[in-house]
Amino acid sequence: MQNTGEWQKMNWNIKQLKKAQLANSILIEGLPGIGNVGKVAVDFLIDELKAKKIYEISSYTLPHSVFINEANLVEMPRIEIYHKKLRNKDFLFLAGDVQPSDELSCYQFCDEIIKLCQKHKCRDIITLGGIGLIDIPKKPRIFCTGNTEQAVKKYAVKNIHTNLYGVVGPIVGVSGLLLGMAHHDTKAVSLLAETYGHPMYLGVKGAKEILKYLNKRFSFNVKITKLDKEIKDMEEELLKKTEELANITKQPTAPFDVNYIG
Repeated sequence: MQNTGEWQKMNWNIKQLKKAQLANSILIEGLPGIGNVGKVAVDFLIDELKAKKIYEISSYTLPHSVFINEANLVEMPRIEIYHKKLRNKDFLFLAGDVQPSDELSCYQFCDEIIKLCQKHKCRDIITLGGIGLIDIPKKPRIFCTGNTEQAVKKYAVKNIHTNLYGVVGPIVGVSGLLLGMAHHDTKAVSLLAETYGHPMYLGVKGAKEILKYLNKRFSFNVKITKLDKEIKDMEEELLKKTEELANITKQPTAPFDVNYIG
């Protein structure tokens, strides 16, 4: 019978594509979650900053599905880490198609990511996610929590809300566990933007607010206005679909549970 350590190594295949000598780096995570807020934000930064992929992560514990790519061929689900050096600062971006599919694999995955953070001397971990609301917010607010008071104080600048207790539910998945499992000498925070809690809604508006904050904080100098047309198109499409559904059912949309963060 295999011991836990052997089983864990078999579960996660972490392939290093390029060597990177990093110091005092910052990891920014944005995997799929409610509204895909974190994923939209991190994917946008990777594209705009032209970050280079340095790790590919795969596992038999990932969801049992494949994706159709632009060449109309299938791809296995992957999680990836990208690197970008800006003004003597190293940034690692954790992105991907999926999250680990169950509790045990999520803990194991986060443990592996924290080991990579230690290897690359990450001083800060920033996870990104969404807070589901029953209506589309006109101007999404950003909330911040973290593993220590010092971490929250570092990132909760003006207009970043820190009163989460009793306001938001649990932070589910990688966005939450990376904070809880991070060592206290690492400043680990989560930036959560309000978004519409409908499962078909893409939270670009919330992602934009997070990007504005990160852009100013780290001087990324990316053009966030590129998201404006996408936001307008999506909201018009959602309004059209909502009106069509209302005409069919003649009933108001049933309330749904939005007490999920991540």
